[in-house]
Formats: sequence, C-alpha cells, structure tokens
Amino acid sequence: MNNFDRIDFNQIFRERTKSFSIAIIKTLSSLPYSDDISIIRKQIIRSSTSVAANYRAVHRARSEKEKFAKMCIVVEEIDETQLWLEIIEELEYINPEKILHLKAECEELVMTKYKFKLSQI
Repeated sequence: MNNFDRIDFNQIFRERTKSFSIAIIKTLSSLPYSDDISIIRKQIIRSSTSVAANYRAVHRARSEKEKFAKMCIVVEEIDETQLWLEIIEELEYINPEKILHLKAECEELVMTKYKFKLSQI
C-alpha cells in the first residue's frame, strides 16, 4: 500500500467513524425519556463517539506502541457500541429497520479495524 492509499483510507475511515457517531446520536435522540433509555442512550453515545475520537487520536500517536494501543481502544469501543445496539434491538426500543444500517456499519467498522489490529501483531 503506497502512502497515498494509506492517506485515502485514513481519511475515509475518519469520516466514516464520525458519520457513524452522528447517525447514532440522531437515531437515539428520537427516543422518549425514561431512566433505562437514558442510561442506554448515554452509554451508546459515549462508545460510538469514542470510536471516532480515538481513531483521530491514532494519527497523533507519538509511537507505534501508542498507535497500536489507540487502535485497540477503537476496536473495543466499536464492539461496545455493537453490544448496545443489540440491547436496544432486543428491548424493542427502536424499530429494527431503523438500526439495521447502524448494526451493519458497526460490523463493518469492527471487522476492518480488527483485521488492521491483527496485521500489526
């Protein structure tokens, strides 16, 4: 992979993770207030925005070890977001069609980053 391809991939992934966070926020903002929904909403918003924030931080890493550690956090946060989406779906808080795209994007993000992480070991 040449440097141009790497920049392209990084920029695309940076935008995808940010768009994913925004989509989560917009989807969950329509839910009515209740204690349980509020807790889940906060958790999934935190984990999904952490994906984007930590992916951005990867590119400011001061060493390869720090870069790898940040990538591990990205994978963990994507996985956590996936868990919250599953919980929301099983509790039937949101129509499954509304979160289908989010679940698919989450799966794609986690597989892409997991493969990257494995390639670095």
